Amino acid sequence: MGRATLSVLLMQREAKITSKGQITVPREIRHALGVKPGDKIIFEQNGKDVSVRPVRSKTVFAKYRGIGNPGVPSDREHVLRKIRELRGHASSK
Repeated sequence: MGRATLSVLLMQREAKITSKGQITVPREIRHALGVKPGDKIIFEQNGKDVSVRPVRSKTVFAKYRGIGNPGVPSDREHVLRKIRELRGHASSK
């Protein structure tokens, strides 16, 4: 049997801390983390090591919650009823 090889790509970038304690996350790191302006990141300390990862909600769709039509419940029946209404096919329910 062949031997499995694990290759780890290490990416290191520097960032300068401002007098207000702020840093700019380098573009390559933002891209690798999949974060955009307004996203949050979390710093995790394990002994002397610190890692950075994006804060993710339980669902990838959480950021879209509440952007639908105000006053229309988001369950399937209400959404379909609203679509029919908008298309001029209102039901008599």
